[in-house]
Amino acid sequence: MKSTIKKIFGYSALMLGSALVAGVTTYMLMEKHAGKETVVAVQQDSSYAMPTALFDNKPAQPIDLTGAAESSLHAVVHIKSTQLGKTQTVQQMPDLFDFFFGDGMGRQQQVRTQPRVGFGSGVIISEDGYIVTNNHVIDGADEIDVKLNDNREFKGKLIGADPNTDLALVKIEGDDFPTIPIGDSDALKVGEWVLAVGNPFNLTSTVTAGIVSAKARTLGVYNGGIESFIQTDAAINQGNSGGALVNARGELVGINAVLSSPTGAYAGYGFAIPTSIMTKVVDDLKEFGAVQRAILGISGHDLGDERTKDKDLGTVEGVYVAEVTDGSGAKAAGIEPGDVIVKIAGKKVHNMAELQENIAKHRPGDKVGVTIMRGKKEKELDVTLKNMQGNTEVVKKFDLDMLGAAFQPISEDVKRHLGISYGLQVTGVDKGKFADAGIKKGFVILKVNGHKIASEENLAEVLKSANQSPERALFISGYYMSGRRANYAVDLSNGE
Repeated sequence: MKSTIKKIFGYSALMLGSALVAGVTTYMLMEKHAGKETVVAVQQDSSYAMPTALFDNKPAQPIDLTGAAESSLHAVVHIKSTQLGKTQTVQQMPDLFDFFFGDGMGRQQQVRTQPRVGFGSGVIISEDGYIVTNNHVIDGADEIDVKLNDNREFKGKLIGADPNTDLALVKIEGDDFPTIPIGDSDALKVGEWVLAVGNPFNLTSTVTAGIVSAKARTLGVYNGGIESFIQTDAAINQGNSGGALVNARGELVGINAVLSSPTGAYAGYGFAIPTSIMTKVVDDLKEFGAVQRAILGISGHDLGDERTKDKDLGTVEGVYVAEVTDGSGAKAAGIEPGDVIVKIAGKKVHNMAELQENIAKHRPGDKVGVTIMRGKKEKELDVTLKNMQGNTEVVKKFDLDMLGAAFQPISEDVKRHLGISYGLQVTGVDKGKFADAGIKKGFVILKVNGHKIASEENLAEVLKSANQSPERALFISGYYMSGRRANYAVDLSNGE
């Protein structure tokens, strides 16, 4: 035991002595090389101080979004759209009686639909009350009610709508409304902070924050319409449609439009229509009541899919041209199948969504530079864009009012009198397309452009389709009450 204690004391004395010698040696070296010690000390201190110095230069603080939220909340409105109950004609399936004693087409029944109410959001973009929202928020609405964040309520008037971009323009009467300045969505960067402002679940204005997750996204939800969405992880829920996507400076960069979710509720990503598309659509609706849609005149697809992955085209980004439409601007400029479009107006095009977004900024008649890759070499072409009718004329809004006539579904007495089971009767004719074509009061419309017409809704759909076709004409057949059959051609292109 005593020997163990002696050993411990011995080791302790040895360690203490070593420490003392080391300390003296260090002191002597420091005295001898005072300058070198100073250099070493600075280097060691700077290595530990570097992160602190960096944070001092650029403070690592969370971005402040309170100003953007406060300025945008008052310019985002709640929209209630109401479809009133209507009497509709429903075609029933034919039974044996119809085959043997009728016309074999089945009987018609008048039914009264229930009113439908939908909710969404909108963004005030001018002090005199112009509001941008989604087309699907107000589509088919007979009444539009707008409620501001300060609880003021107004009746909204639809100025125009564009299903191809899912945008609509509504007007409320008044002055000095709060607005959001319109920003440049092209300058928006992936990773940038944004706010989604709207009225989810029929609540008052609500703000959520996130980042831009991607740009120029295509989802295929508009059935061939123009899609170049801003993707964000800021929470977007039902009722947010038509609301604002705002950057950290409080500028409007998008209109919230689509929720991608397997459940119908927020599941991680939402999608907004960029202001680069919105601004052009709004200007057209204000000036013409209809969008002046320019088309390039090609069909194609992104590079890298199964159709082009084995082709050496000289580039890995762009839009592969599969077909060129006859009579289009692309055809006239010399674009050919097999070309790859890599730039529009000097701006790179990575995919079809970006191509659509760039063309959507222009009107028919605009000349744009198109850069293509052909035979692995770039080639510059000037393309004069045209509209869907293949020309550069202004397309005005056409609805039933433009026909200059009033209508009503035919009665049972008229059906028996003429021996028909459906039709739409002209109850009055004023100045307009019908008067120009010679159609008189009392005429019963049976078919327009080959489509059966039993209601104003049927006629409106055919009119809309015809106005977008190259012919722009209505071919109408039907009966007068005398039993005389008549056919008319209504020209939709003149008088504009």
